Amino acid sequence: MSFVFSFDPRFMLSGFFVGLLVGQTGVGGGSLMTPLLVLLFGIHPATAVGTDLLYASATKTVGTMVHGLNQTVDWRITARLAAGSIPATAITLLVISSLHLSESGSGRIISVLLGLLLLLTALSLLFRRQFLAVLEPMLAGLRQAQVTQLTVLTGAALGVLVTTTSVGAGALGVTALLALYPRTRIPCIVGSDIAHAVPLTLLAGLGHWWLGSVDWPLLTSLLCGSVPGIIIGSYMANHIPDRVLRPVLAATLTVVGGRLVF
Repeated sequence: MSFVFSFDPRFMLSGFFVGLLVGQTGVGGGSLMTPLLVLLFGIHPATAVGTDLLYASATKTVGTMVHGLNQTVDWRITARLAAGSIPATAITLLVISSLHLSESGSGRIISVLLGLLLLLTALSLLFRRQFLAVLEPMLAGLRQAQVTQLTVLTGAALGVLVTTTSVGAGALGVTALLALYPRTRIPCIVGSDIAHAVPLTLLAGLGHWWLGSVDWPLLTSLLCGSVPGIIIGSYMANHIPDRVLRPVLAATLTVVGGRLVF
């Protein structure tokens, strides 16, 4: 398959606004970009997922570099997540290939899965504190070996979810890590999650490319818009309260998720 580079203003503008939101909240890449491509532009769900995965790997590589320089990545956590997600991603890609889920007739299945994940992501954004309050006493007595095992299992679950829908590495991953590592600083949790997303989305994206479900002209247009969006959004993050952004993002994901499911 050849690499084709082109620049579509519509996709560049979409990439910019999604990048703006990701820069402010750290969440919203796969959660917004994939449904935006499906609902607004009519891109086949499999192509939207595959293209968004490589888009995410590129943008999160930049984020990982920043977090690495700030020393806000716990590479032990990242390695534990990857130990589960990489094998799970490879297996999921083989299942997708064998079931021909990248073909046109599978669009409805992928759309429903994507919609359900968006609704779950919205819940994790709105009720993260409540989730953590319930989980904290259940996980408080775990030994270090058990925490490691649960982290690997979390990575495996994220591998399956991200490979099939491109959603889950952000809000769901951070929520799970906050429950498993309550003594770790939040910037380090976010940085570790972003660093883990790089190999996960890269492997899944390359797998979708192998399956023929990556649109390279679309990808280049999205990246051209998202890079300045992420930079501007990162600067705006200090001026717009998180308590304002989270409900807006959650409401948007709820509407979009409901539209995809129903």
